[in-house]
Amino acid sequence: MTEFILLGLTLNPKMQKVIFVVFMGFYIVSVVRNVVTMVTTTTSPLLGPSMYFFLAHLSFTDVCYSCVNIPKLNVDSLHKKKASSFIECMCQIFGEHLFAGADVILLTAMAYDHYMAICKPLHYKTIMNWQVCWLLVGVAWAGGFLHAIIQILFIFRLHFCGPNIIDHFMCDLNTLLNLACTDTHTLGLFVAANSGFICLLIVLLLVGSYTIILFSLRTWSLEPRQKALSILISHITMILLFFVPSIFTYMKPAVTLPIDKAVAVFYTMITPMLNPLIHTLRSDQMKNAIRKLCGRKVISSDQ
Repeated sequence: MTEFILLGLTLNPKMQKVIFVVFMGFYIVSVVRNVVTMVTTTTSPLLGPSMYFFLAHLSFTDVCYSCVNIPKLNVDSLHKKKASSFIECMCQIFGEHLFAGADVILLTAMAYDHYMAICKPLHYKTIMNWQVCWLLVGVAWAGGFLHAIIQILFIFRLHFCGPNIIDHFMCDLNTLLNLACTDTHTLGLFVAANSGFICLLIVLLLVGSYTIILFSLRTWSLEPRQKALSILISHITMILLFFVPSIFTYMKPAVTLPIDKAVAVFYTMITPMLNPLIHTLRSDQMKNAIRKLCGRKVISSDQ
């Protein structure tokens, strides 16, 4: 098998043109929002805490994640034949799981940062120093790389002899498992354990940590408590947007369902676009930092 034929989101030529326009808009908005978040969090002196350091790296992974699938989908929507070579499919799967794996660990690191800031405030600056922050970022990339390599090894064990038609707009593990000419039941369980079960376990750990954090906030005064709750709600929303579709996709059996494409659109396009918006809307520090950054750029252009 040298190539796979993708059916995309629809076979209707007119709808494909609409998809191109709409998703190109999603792609531009996602990249611009995440780049603005990256520049703001790395250049503004108003955003000192390590939380914004992790947010900058999360925005970077979201930009990379958006580039894995959306450009390919937009190009395919302009052509009748939507083909991907075997190597292109492998690269796409590797990119998806590299950046998604890094996102998982970065979101967990942000939760740990929130826990230390609220439950251990006197030791926060000592524990969450820059060496620790960079170490956690390194662990995120190493973990994402290891996770992606494991997925690729799963695929290379499969034998494809036809058909080669994928009822999806991207290559993914479950879609390729359905095309394999060998028994993939055991391999499907490994995929579920390596992706879905790990996501479920992390979500349960995060729920436990945020329960402890919310319990600790009872003793805080009103204004600091509201500020902390605003940040926590933003992060919990990001976790739900990322983990719920991932758990649905990889915990279920490797069968193709009509809703799979809609779920994939959500976690590959909508979630990366919403992540920076969620933190910007709920953080006065981010709003002020973006205003100051835009103000400096306006002044520079006038000069």
